[in-house]
Amino acid sequence: MCSNPVLDLNADLGEGVGDDAALMPLISSANIACGFHAGDPSMLRQVCAEAVDAGVRIGAQVSYPDRSGFGRRFMDATRDEVIADVVYQVGALRALAESVGGTVEYVKPHGALYNTIVHHEVQARAVVDAARSVGLPLMCLPGSAARRLADDAGVSVIAEAFADRGYTPAGTLVPRSEPGALLHDSDEIAARVVTLASTGEITAVDGSVVRSDAVSVCLHGDTPGALAHARTVRRALASAGIDVRAR
Repeated sequence: MCSNPVLDLNADLGEGVGDDAALMPLISSANIACGFHAGDPSMLRQVCAEAVDAGVRIGAQVSYPDRSGFGRRFMDATRDEVIADVVYQVGALRALAESVGGTVEYVKPHGALYNTIVHHEVQARAVVDAARSVGLPLMCLPGSAARRLADDAGVSVIAEAFADRGYTPAGTLVPRSEPGALLHDSDEIAARVVTLASTGEITAVDGSVVRSDAVSVCLHGDTPGALAHARTVRRALASAGIDVRAR
């Protein structure tokens, strides 16, 4: 008997925006902020506790040290600075998670750092080296420099796609400043996720088809209608016989 397809659903939590408590039962992985772009120790510890209670996998959502810009501004950091920042953030979240009986199981860059390591070889290698040094898999975009370098370095990868973000024909994300960067219709978003889980395909903004080996899909919690999107995605996956759990 063939088993059902499986998809991991992740969301960025602990940022002080969106409804973390409502999203938690709908996801299987939580990318919890580490204080560099959002969150404070008490908040992050509480979100870790909620993830443990819900049986949700915890990941360290690392970023540039950019609280005023919410981690969405590029920083021309050196390799050593990126490594130190990532290792520091993972260490902080690990301690908070462990204090409530949880563990950090992967690293996911946030915002500008995530997009930078799609093409920036130096910073991508630094993030990969940091993930290797803390012994954790890296969640990143298929086809990115980070993915290639992680594969070369023997660092496990959790390939990720985005439910509500527009894709270029090259498989990268449309910049938020450009038309088509965000999808707004819950049914359209859910259909995209089901198609990805079933066929490994995503439709780009120009109508072309992008192949993806993503095993995890991000449901942004800070976009308008995020909770409705997440609920619609879960219903659609259930109807399609696709199991939601961490991979």
